[in-house]
Amino acid sequence: MMLFGRNLSVKFFVCKIVISIFLLILISLSIIGNMKNDNKTLDKEYRILFLHHSTGDVVFNAGKTTSRLSRKLFKNQSFVKQWFKSYNASNNTNYKIEELFFPKNGTYGWNNYPYDYYNIWVKHAGNLPYMNEPTLEILTKEYNLIIFKHCYPVSDMVEDSDYADINSSIKSLQNYQLQYLALKQKMHEFPGTKFLVWTGAARVESNTSKEQAERAKTFFDWVQNEWDTPDDNIFLWDFYGLETGGTLYLKEENASNPTNSHPGKAFAEKVAPLFCNRIKEVIEQNQ
Repeated sequence: MMLFGRNLSVKFFVCKIVISIFLLILISLSIIGNMKNDNKTLDKEYRILFLHHSTGDVVFNAGKTTSRLSRKLFKNQSFVKQWFKSYNASNNTNYKIEELFFPKNGTYGWNNYPYDYYNIWVKHAGNLPYMNEPTLEILTKEYNLIIFKHCYPVSDMVEDSDYADINSSIKSLQNYQLQYLALKQKMHEFPGTKFLVWTGAARVESNTSKEQAERAKTFFDWVQNEWDTPDDNIFLWDFYGLETGGTLYLKEENASNPTNSHPGKAFAEKVAPLFCNRIKEVIEQNQ
C-alpha cells in the first residue's frame, strides 16, 4: 500500500511538471505570437501624402522658415514629421507622412484651386501624369491617405454669372461647387484610399473685400454642411474656422502680418498639433 501510494505521488508530481511545462510553452508561444503581431504592425507602413503650397508649408513646419534644401542637407525634419516619428515610437505604429508642392510652379503653374484639382484629377484622369502632375490613379497606388488644400487666393471669389461652367478657372461659387462635386465622385472611385480636405485658407481683411469674404464663407460652409457626407472615404479639417475664429477674415493675430495672408508663426505652432491629431483620427477612428 505504501508503495502504491508512493507511485501515485510520483505520478501526480510528474503530471504537475508536465502541465507546468505545457503551460509555459503556451505562454511562450503567445508572447512570440504577440511579438510577431507587433512586428507586423511596425512593418506595415501607412503612407500619407500632404499636397500643399506656401500656407500648408507654414503649418507643416509649425512656423519655421528653414528651406526644404536646408532641411534635407541638415536632416532637420518638419514639425509634422517629428510629431509622427514620436507618435510611432510610443504607439507601435508606422505612419509615414510625405509632402509635395502640388501643382508645382513649373509646367502646370502655381495654382491649387478647385478648378486645378478637377482639371488634373477628373478632366485628365488616367495612369499617366498630366503636365508632369500625378493623377489620382497614380497617387492612390502609393498612398493610404491623401491630404489636399487650397491657398488663400481661393477666397478671391467673384459673383456668379448667368451659368456655371465646370471647365472654367473663374473663381465663383457655382463653378467651385460643380468642380467639388466632380472631385467627390472621383475620390469615391478609390474606396481603399482616404482623403482629408482642408477647408480653404482665408485672407486678412486688408487684402480682400467684404463681398469676396462673404462668398468664400458661403463656399466653405457649403463644403462642410452639404458637400461632406458621412460614411465615405472623404474627411475634412476646418482650417478656415481656425484661421477666422468665426469671422469673415483671417484674424490679424493669426496672420503673418496685417497685410500678409500667410499664417503667422504663433498660429502655425498652435494648429500644427491639431492637424496631426486630425490625421490620426481619420486613420484610426474613421471620423
